[in-house]
Amino acid sequence: MNTLTKNNRWASVSLIAAILLVAMNLRVPFTGVAPVLPWIQHDFGLNTTAVGLLTSLPLFAFAAFSPFGASIAVRFGLERTVFGALALIAAGVLIRSGGNTWLLYGGTVLIGAGIALGNVLLPSLIKRDFSANVVSMTGAYSITMGAAGAIGSAAVIPMTQAWGWRVALAMFIIVPLVALLAWLPQWKKHGKAGSSIRHQGAGVAVWRSPLAWQVTLFMGLNAMPFYIAVSWLPTILMEHGTSAAAAGSLHGTLQLATAVPGLLMAAVLRRMKDQRAAAVIASLMSAVSMLGLMLAPSLALLWSVVLGFGCGASMILGLTFIGLRTSNAKDAAALSGMSQCVGYLMAAAGPMLLGAVHDVTKGWFMPLLLAAVIGVLGAWSGLLAGRNRHLESDA
Repeated sequence: MNTLTKNNRWASVSLIAAILLVAMNLRVPFTGVAPVLPWIQHDFGLNTTAVGLLTSLPLFAFAAFSPFGASIAVRFGLERTVFGALALIAAGVLIRSGGNTWLLYGGTVLIGAGIALGNVLLPSLIKRDFSANVVSMTGAYSITMGAAGAIGSAAVIPMTQAWGWRVALAMFIIVPLVALLAWLPQWKKHGKAGSSIRHQGAGVAVWRSPLAWQVTLFMGLNAMPFYIAVSWLPTILMEHGTSAAAAGSLHGTLQLATAVPGLLMAAVLRRMKDQRAAAVIASLMSAVSMLGLMLAPSLALLWSVVLGFGCGASMILGLTFIGLRTSNAKDAAALSGMSQCVGYLMAAAGPMLLGAVHDVTKGWFMPLLLAAVIGVLGAWSGLLAGRNRHLESDA
């Protein structure tokens, strides 16, 4: 009995560690590009809109591939699909650092496809294997994503200055390779048996559920400010006279701040009857920080921390809603695919839209004002998605 208990405990620890390593790959290969955008723009002669497309491509890939994550997992199993997602990310990292624009954009799409599958399947894995600890596990992997993104953004500038942006971005290959090695035991343990998803009954028709759409809007409207900042914050700061190294550090601070809510959200949400207040406050923090960057850019450190905290909290809430509003892993995967498909399609429009507005207005005042309005709309959606309801009641 003691041996069995130890084996089960080791299996749980191994799975948690593997999930956290997968979570690292859902942020750093994408967000590490933003600090070196000026170098990329210079080398390829891109305008602001084309650079915005580069930062939006992973989000379009999220939207395109997210709806297929659940069905792929049903066919091949959750574990094998996650392994395939990591392999796609690794291939994309190498291709992206090639010598021409096609490889740059093509590798970025592959990274986005792999991250999309991971984004969809991790909430489903957590719902299946840690159903009693959905909030805690979601917070843990959100902390990991934020910390990894912060380290990547802080490290990419010195590496670029030493070896060039291509080598700096290629160094991110270490992250998916380590995760692939850590995920191998999960492949061997569960791969042949497939996923328990296929054995569950008929699921909820999420695309016809008002509550599912409310969760989706919350994720989309709150993802937009984050990915706008991830894409443009270093450029905005450098245009206001901040050095490249300092802008990269503040970009890392933004992402590190997204990890902080993961330390607090589990305890806070347990004391709430529903999540409406938390959702509204998190969204309004994003709106206030965008106004701050617009009106007082000299306080960029403060606004980076506030924005990161608000975006991190809303991200955790959105992912937590997937587990809290569903009753099983199959419905969680379906809601995850829907909310991330539409949500990331909305988020993808953010960097491109702000880039286009910047090109027209020749400044960041109007783009940042637009981002603040989006944050306010996110608070409105949080009032709906944060209610203590279950998906079946609205199906």
